[in-house]
Amino acid sequence: MKRPPEDRGGELRALFFESANELLQSLNEAGLELESRPSDEQVIRRVRRAVHTLKGDSAACGFHKLSELAHELEDVLTPQVAESRGGELAELVLAAADSFGAMLAAYQRNVDPPAVEALHALIKRLLEVPASPENSPVVVVQLPAQFAWTEYEQLMISEAVHRGEAVYNIALRIDPDSLMRAAAFQLIRNVLHGSGTVIALRPEDNLAAASVEIVEAALASSQSVERLKQRCRIPSIVSDVRIEFAATAETSEHELLGDVLEAQAANFVAGAAENGLATKASTPGSAAAAVSEATLRVEATRIDAVMNLVGELIIGKSMLNRTLSEFDQKHARDPLRAKLADAMAFQARILDELHKCVLKIRMVPVEQLFRRFPRVVRDVAKQCGKDVALEVSGQNTDLDKSILDALAEPLMHIVRNSVDHGIEPADERLTAGKPARGTIYLNAYHQGTQVVIEVRDDGRGIDLARLRAGAVAKGILKSEEAQRLSEQDALNLIFESGLSTASEVTEVSGRGIGMDVVRTVLDRLKGTVQVSSKKGQGSTFQLRAPLTLASIQTLLFRVGGRLFAVPLSSVVEISRIVDHEIHRVDQREVLQLRDQILTLVRLGELSRLRSIETQPAKKKHFVIVIGAAEKRFGLLVDGLVGEEELVIKALPAEIISSDLVSGASILGDGTVVLILNVPAVLSRLSRANPLGAIA
Repeated sequence: MKRPPEDRGGELRALFFESANELLQSLNEAGLELESRPSDEQVIRRVRRAVHTLKGDSAACGFHKLSELAHELEDVLTPQVAESRGGELAELVLAAADSFGAMLAAYQRNVDPPAVEALHALIKRLLEVPASPENSPVVVVQLPAQFAWTEYEQLMISEAVHRGEAVYNIALRIDPDSLMRAAAFQLIRNVLHGSGTVIALRPEDNLAAASVEIVEAALASSQSVERLKQRCRIPSIVSDVRIEFAATAETSEHELLGDVLEAQAANFVAGAAENGLATKASTPGSAAAAVSEATLRVEATRIDAVMNLVGELIIGKSMLNRTLSEFDQKHARDPLRAKLADAMAFQARILDELHKCVLKIRMVPVEQLFRRFPRVVRDVAKQCGKDVALEVSGQNTDLDKSILDALAEPLMHIVRNSVDHGIEPADERLTAGKPARGTIYLNAYHQGTQVVIEVRDDGRGIDLARLRAGAVAKGILKSEEAQRLSEQDALNLIFESGLSTASEVTEVSGRGIGMDVVRTVLDRLKGTVQVSSKKGQGSTFQLRAPLTLASIQTLLFRVGGRLFAVPLSSVVEISRIVDHEIHRVDQREVLQLRDQILTLVRLGELSRLRSIETQPAKKKHFVIVIGAAEKRFGLLVDGLVGEEELVIKALPAEIISSDLVSGASILGDGTVVLILNVPAVLSRLSRANPLGAIA
């Protein structure tokens, strides 16, 4: 069945946008490298390949303005421009990445792409290389050939030598008097292709040849060196020729790779011969195709659908377990009972493995998120006139793709704020005995069933007095309440909407509309954010989020006849108390648990929960001690049910009006369980009174 043309076009565009985002990220990284190494030809080649790929792919999808811009940019990406104006070339690459990103966003929204006149002007200025007397002699001096082939090209050279072919490195100087360098390069290319198999060629196209003097090639040929020199000396086109045998890195690893490929090819040929099939000889291209076919790109919605089905299977497993328990009670001696138990155990084991496999598919390394921040730190630091470095660790820490995407915005706010008014100016740092360059540290690691992402700086720290004064000025707290706040509660004021420690509003930050987003997003993810700071030494932000939002281990309990669940990772301990151990302080019920004072929470009073069944008066109560970041509180419950793995189902806003419930799940007998939103409970307590009674 053939797919309609419009369907194929839509699929092609979806693939293009996905690959284009990866190309833009590589452009950003290469631009930052060019700032430190302006004349690095390897980086320039990497940029050219990315731009060249973007040019071809965008043209294939019908995005002609983007293709034309990439085509124009290729003319500037030469070693000559990098040698003379490397700093401006790095700025051009970063500006091009921003322009390409804006155009791609416009194409995805099906609107006209924005004008990029500033980028066109920058390209034009870089192409106008000044012809000063100091520079003119350098142009005629013969430059030695580099023959700096990429790893892939070196592998192809090694493969050709391994097959017994002669491979030459050839350098040809285009005659300085030649008026049409692009046409000269095309003639050289035709001669090379007529002399053998061209494995590598620099420059790669006619446009780049307009500003290049030396053409370099790796050629596999059966002709002699003298014959090749004779063919390459094109009158009025080539003034000098250099030919030498290509050096090959014939390492043991390469030999092992060749042996493996040959063994696989031999097995394939032998198998085909037994079946009477004719086969063709294996080629390097087929090996590369086999490697590329080992990776699949799958839409996230398809994985989510599979995850949802696995969740339904887990609910079905719970139903079968309950049914089997009832069967045991009624037919304890039935011989089928053992067979059913074995079948259930087998199904449970397979289902657990399936669940783990699907979760692993959803897991991605946090490196995908961290790769964005070197460019962010560089741009904000430049805008603020500061010298700031970024150090990254823990890039291989895995977490759910949906959580990774949700954490992008909070991390962006924290990093920008750290650079803008966390890191001091260079003169202030030197006065304080610090190095002139400030440092932002990004780290990620697993802790139990959570992932922790840490942003730390070595700046001036957070001014608590300014925070308290700002909270009073904004009407968030009264003056006496602000003074009673503990140091940690005062630091948490930074997450209040409209509150900022910046002395002035800049384009980067200072409006107080960023950090409240951090707390909102973490609450939605059922995570927490914790801040610590030391004056003059810096600040640390810790974002804690669950590894996945698909399923969680919970503790079930009953309140007012309703069934609730709390994430097991939030449970510190469970205790039983009697009425006379409950005291009242500042209109709150508190409990002294060993040397700790805990605020006690009754869900019925906190959310006006109506009981669906009357509970007899009890002298003893269960208390679940809940921990969230540095906070602790006790939850008074009517009874405990036990531990259970729950598949989370989101609840529409029209069904549930309380923010204390973050989701729901269904047990095997059809009972609905409401999952408690621990951060929301803490937030509700914080709004009620100052948190002096919360340990």
